[in-house]
Amino acid sequence: MSEIKVVLLDDSEIKLNKGATLYDAAVKISQKLGNEAIAGIVNGVEKDLNYVLEDNDRVEIITFASPKGKEIYHHSSSHIMAQAVKELFPQAKLAIGPAIKDGFYYDFDLDRSFTPEDIVLIEKKMKEVVDKNFSLKRIEVSKEEAKKLFKEQKEDYKIELIKDIEDDMVTLYQQGDFIDLCRGPHIPSTGKLKAFKLLSIAGAYWRGNEKNKMLQRIYGTSFGKKSELDNYLKLLEEAKRRDHRKLAKY
Repeated sequence: MSEIKVVLLDDSEIKLNKGATLYDAAVKISQKLGNEAIAGIVNGVEKDLNYVLEDNDRVEIITFASPKGKEIYHHSSSHIMAQAVKELFPQAKLAIGPAIKDGFYYDFDLDRSFTPEDIVLIEKKMKEVVDKNFSLKRIEVSKEEAKKLFKEQKEDYKIELIKDIEDDMVTLYQQGDFIDLCRGPHIPSTGKLKAFKLLSIAGAYWRGNEKNKMLQRIYGTSFGKKSELDNYLKLLEEAKRRDHRKLAKY
């Protein structure tokens, strides 16, 4: 089998079989890196781990330890939460679900308010999605195909977002039966999500415009290890206690 060579961040080179992916490159560097890999950067462009490499590509492997890795991990977490919400509340309409500092959120249009009990159910359903270890598959389709798909699913907000995309082609990501509009990249599969917690519910106007409909925003956070999540939640509790002490002085 013919080989290719790829160039790493330190300008060293590794040889791989033709048809090798970013994941294969990570494993070639070390098995530990292969286990921790989330995505990668090829010639300056972020790519999924199943991206097929070419000869002389410049490659960087992304893990949760880096700011970019955390952003991708959190963004994938929002997709997993959205899948859980749609399975529990099929009538909910999807808006947007980005990564933010220390976590993620997703905005939903639902004809009733989410309750704390709902959040418990959504977390439980997310765990089921994680356990099923669905691959996050990147799909490229035309704008017209994407609009048709989301029209069938009655996802009005997605159709509005697609209209604003200037390119003729758009990217979707599918995990199980769930499909969302997204540029990516994402973690390779839902099973990569190791520790997460949904934190709060808030109102948010669609596109931040008070003339638009008020949606429901669910905030969450996620980490590569349960111990990291536990430490973060402990810090949040300590911050809340400090705020209460400050208020009590007045």
